[in-house]
Amino acid sequence: MFDSRHIKTFHEVVQAGSYSAAARSLGYTQPAVTQQMKALERSVGTPLFTRVGRRMRLTEAGEALARHADAILDTLSAAQQQMSAITRLRAGRVRVCAFPSANATLIPETMARLSADHPGVRAELLEGEPPESLQRLIRGECDITLAFTYPGLHESVPEELAEIPLLEDQLTVLLPAGHPLARRRAVKLADLAEERWIAGCLRCRANFLHECAEQGFAPDIVFTTDDNLVVQSLVAEGLGVAMVPALVLSFLRHDKVTGRALDPASRRQVSAYVLRDHLRIPATALVLDELKAVAGRRVGC
Repeated sequence: MFDSRHIKTFHEVVQAGSYSAAARSLGYTQPAVTQQMKALERSVGTPLFTRVGRRMRLTEAGEALARHADAILDTLSAAQQQMSAITRLRAGRVRVCAFPSANATLIPETMARLSADHPGVRAELLEGEPPESLQRLIRGECDITLAFTYPGLHESVPEELAEIPLLEDQLTVLLPAGHPLARRRAVKLADLAEERWIAGCLRCRANFLHECAEQGFAPDIVFTTDDNLVVQSLVAEGLGVAMVPALVLSFLRHDKVTGRALDPASRRQVSAYVLRDHLRIPATALVLDELKAVAGRRVGC
């Protein structure tokens, strides 16, 4: 393994023609240059210079290394510049995996802010529901995961992950616009016990069943989909009602559908997750800060 300092000194010796001239150019003492060249020769396992009278000449190995020295130093310089750009947030890549309603609400504004303020930082977007999205983070398939938890399910977070709370997302009921309960400001879940239901992803469905059981009934689930637009279309046609997070209400596309809060209120916690060691990566920390800012404004709305 070469020491980059030795390669730089070797390159200067070749250019200057002697140890003493290289020492003057680099601001070293001649013995320091001599010691570095001896260390480099031990590393390659063969002499790099030979003396012919008072002149130094490269050996065959020295000539081979000299041909590569420029490229090695150029590569090191490019690497240093890239590391500096990443550290100073002029460059970098962050892969974000989020669930659908976050991708439709929190993510677009976050990405827009990032693009405007730090155009060199590239954000890539993936989609996934918890708990699989958390496993993708652990496997290294993404750098940040947005996921949600429900208080009644007592879900644990893997030890290697840091959790950054973003907002509490109130649960609501989607009803056809002409539904008798649509006239109320809030709806009791038990009042919908006889309805047909549309259920969502596995985690949402588990919480939905838990909350229904708490209210003393088992829901009649006739459709299951994690596509929020499909849920809206099914509700619009009167094929069922659905319990959805308030984030979904911000992109309702059907005038035949209305959302009503639950009484008593029920919420899920939306958080960002990252490997603990990655909290120190500048681009990752930047995206987390942008997510917190965007989520904070949404809470205040």
